[in-house]
Amino acid sequence: MENQQILKQIENLKGRRAYEEKRAAKLGFASLYAYFEHKIQKSVLAAEEKSAQMERFRIEKELARSAKAEKKKNCGCC
Repeated sequence: MENQQILKQIENLKGRRAYEEKRAAKLGFASLYAYFEHKIQKSVLAAEEKSAQMERFRIEKELARSAKAEKKKNCGCC
């Protein structure tokens, strides 16, 4: 159940390990592993939220274009 990505991140901390351990304790995590696990989950959720937001923006933009195109077709002077 150990995530290799998290273990590799912890190994590569070197001089920042003490800082990250203090940060994890301050935020209430039981271990450094749990802290990094939370950080990864948080970044994945942020990426999913951003992609969903971009999808909504794309749909709204498409609807705006189609509404604008309909206005031009309904014009009697052109």
